[in-house]
Amino acid sequence: MDVSGFDYQAFLAFAGVGFLAQIIDGALGMAFGVISNTLLLSLGVPPAAASAGVHTVESFTTMVSGISHALQRNVNWRLFGRLAVPGMIGGALGAYVLANIDAAVAKPFILAYLTAIGVYLIYRGVRFPPQERAPRIVEPLGLAGGFLDAAGGGGWGPVVTSNLLAQGASPRTTVGTVNTAEFFVTVTISATFLTQLGLAAFTLATAGLLVGGVIAAPFGALLARRLAPKTLLLMVGTILTLTSIYNLVRALL
Repeated sequence: MDVSGFDYQAFLAFAGVGFLAQIIDGALGMAFGVISNTLLLSLGVPPAAASAGVHTVESFTTMVSGISHALQRNVNWRLFGRLAVPGMIGGALGAYVLANIDAAVAKPFILAYLTAIGVYLIYRGVRFPPQERAPRIVEPLGLAGGFLDAAGGGGWGPVVTSNLLAQGASPRTTVGTVNTAEFFVTVTISATFLTQLGLAAFTLATAGLLVGGVIAAPFGALLARRLAPKTLLLMVGTILTLTSIYNLVRALL
């Protein structure tokens, strides 16, 4: 890279996007991909470059986030094992499908479903405390979340975190566990994409997102430990609902 032509202002803007998105993702277990993609597109980054860049960055941010959540004791390791392997399988399948089939047709239905889940989580947050219970449906969520994250450009956190919370799982350990498992899912997806795109995915936007996201990762894990469960539920539900409605409107227009 030519240092003399390096656009520091753009780099700092992308770093700010990465920092903000990772703070939210680390604390709520979702939204890094959604927020990063949305803001990158608004800053003029082409859709393909934005998607490839975000997945590349997430390989690093989810590693730091996972370690941070483990140190904060936010991880349910039994639940982690049930999520990670199906998620990796789903991610590999989703990346393969994205390379061969247009997944845009299914996107409006997925976003409508996520909007409904977001509204339900807000309802649960308002009526908190609900009765916490161990989630029964886990492996299918990991498979679906990994597939949708790769094929649809995002979805691991919204699909997995929201559904586990809807089943009554503990908000703090759900966020920590989903974030930690996401590292293995994202590495699988990124490896598949990089075999097709090469180093073209690593752009100025990617570098900025990476720096901002890695710096923010420990703070997101700390917030997840400190925030009250009711607050977490309301924040997850609100973020999920707003981002899903926004992207649903864009998909339908």
